[in-house]
Amino acid sequence: MTKKAQNQLSDGTMISDLIDLETREVQLRTLADREIYDLEQERLFGKTWLLLGHETEIPNAGDFIQRYMGDDSVLVARAKDGEVHVSLNVCPHRGMKITTSESGNTQVHTCIYHGWAFKSDGQFLGSPVADQCMHGKIKSKEELGLTKARVTLYGGLIFATWNIDGPSFEDFLGDAKWYYDMLFCRTDAGLEVAGPPQRFIVRANWKTAGEQSAADGFHTLTLHRWLGEVGNYSKKGEGEGKGSDLTEEMFGAEVSSPHGHALRCIDLSRKIRRLTGKDPSELSVEERLRTLPPPGMTAEMVDQLKNHFSDEQLEVMAWMPPQVGGMFPNIIFAFLYIPQPDGTVVGSLALHTYVPKGPDKLEFTNWILVEKGTPPELKENMIMQTTQLLGTSGMVEQDDSDTWPHMTLSAKGAQGKKLTLKYQAMYETGKPEGWPGPGIVNEGFTKDDTQWHWWLYWHELMTSES
Repeated sequence: MTKKAQNQLSDGTMISDLIDLETREVQLRTLADREIYDLEQERLFGKTWLLLGHETEIPNAGDFIQRYMGDDSVLVARAKDGEVHVSLNVCPHRGMKITTSESGNTQVHTCIYHGWAFKSDGQFLGSPVADQCMHGKIKSKEELGLTKARVTLYGGLIFATWNIDGPSFEDFLGDAKWYYDMLFCRTDAGLEVAGPPQRFIVRANWKTAGEQSAADGFHTLTLHRWLGEVGNYSKKGEGEGKGSDLTEEMFGAEVSSPHGHALRCIDLSRKIRRLTGKDPSELSVEERLRTLPPPGMTAEMVDQLKNHFSDEQLEVMAWMPPQVGGMFPNIIFAFLYIPQPDGTVVGSLALHTYVPKGPDKLEFTNWILVEKGTPPELKENMIMQTTQLLGTSGMVEQDDSDTWPHMTLSAKGAQGKKLTLKYQAMYETGKPEGWPGPGIVNEGFTKDDTQWHWWLYWHELMTSES
């Protein structure tokens, strides 16, 4: 029997043909096909840097959490020396999970099946009945340790990859890091998690959420329309001159990345004008930052920004900072200003991952972040509002998680799978005048460029055999 080419599916379709690079279309079958899903485990989740959690989830030596890198369960543990290690949660003896617990603390991880024991760093300690050498003599103890992933910490976030000799995390982020630093590396003490992440299962392909995380702005007009109509979020009457459905806040700059990362940078002029009654152009960068500190920061923390950012970065933070977007392949962040009844704003910081659980199932994971040292009352308010808006039962996430299953079901239909996802709304603008930041930047109302770059990187990885 002839073995099919690695870049050819069993029905003869070439993986490269799943995307039409000229018309900017993606075959809908990509959202449901088991064969494509299996290839993604090797070529995407086996090669890219993946978010697993935050180091404040495992503050002490021996602390651990169980997370997933694609289909693979991993053990994320802090060793005695304080280092964070990520190991495949599979015993090399007979394939049992080393731990079945979601989290805990132990200096020795022991497999319940045959009792093989491992350190937090994955090193094999030994097996029961030592004088009988249950683990044999063919392989040394050094060879029987857990499979280790490559790990990096970024702003306290724990990332890992199986691509041991691949690009560094900084190379993976590329120019987008200039903007991500403004979110995750702002203060001297840094961010912390507000408890364990929320999780729930959505009956949808992970890419339905993943590609949306690449700064899809169009759906805010329709799926999240209520955000501009209800209570403190209402923006009625602010869109005059630009169409009845558009408001000033929907305009800004979008940053695309060759590696599929994306950011939406939203103009703060309206908020600053409302809070001060002054023209933002008449205020200095420092005045604007003190008037409207970055989401989740207090005015007292603003001085710390100078310790971490260039003048150009401070200018963007005070003018048109990144507020929503994602990291390839399955991360979305939201650093939002939430309006209050008294006219003030409170920051809301959420971070999601969409972990694949099969071609038609994903696990939605939500972390709520706060700056260390946040006053207790403000911290409590931030947690409550973030949960209500962006948590697993949050108002925004109820909207999004309703669409993804329908898209997945459409992709299973005999006729539906022949259709295409279209990304044909293209920017023709370029960077805002005076924009100091790097990357592929365009201004104006949202377009499809950020999501298209997400699919282009998916295409690059899926068609690569190396």
